[in-house]
Amino acid sequence: MPEAGLTLAQAQQQVDEWIRTIGVRYFEPLTNLGILMEETGELARLMVRRYGEQSFKKNEQEQDLGDEMADVLWVLLCLANQCDIDLTAALRKNFDKKTGRDADRHRNNDKLQTPGAGK
Repeated sequence: MPEAGLTLAQAQQQVDEWIRTIGVRYFEPLTNLGILMEETGELARLMVRRYGEQSFKKNEQEQDLGDEMADVLWVLLCLANQCDIDLTAALRKNFDKKTGRDADRHRNNDKLQTPGAGK
């Protein structure tokens, strides 16, 4: 079970351990990609109903948003393991890319200067 302060590397390792001891084996990467799309759709559906204009149906229970996000993360961790991707290194590289590319872009975007916009 994940503990507080879990790193991406630890999460990848724990998912791998769970798959090998409880899950029997990884699904094929293409199957996991399909599952990732399904889980992302479930997250999108909940977000649209909770934060967007669409309402929940009568018999529909609100789901746990964190759990839906964790489902997406779980499958992404599986795919990273299967594709030999170190997500910590990939995320660091992505931060560097975004920082270099977007250093002034967002600051100079008038659309982002509206108070209360976004979060």
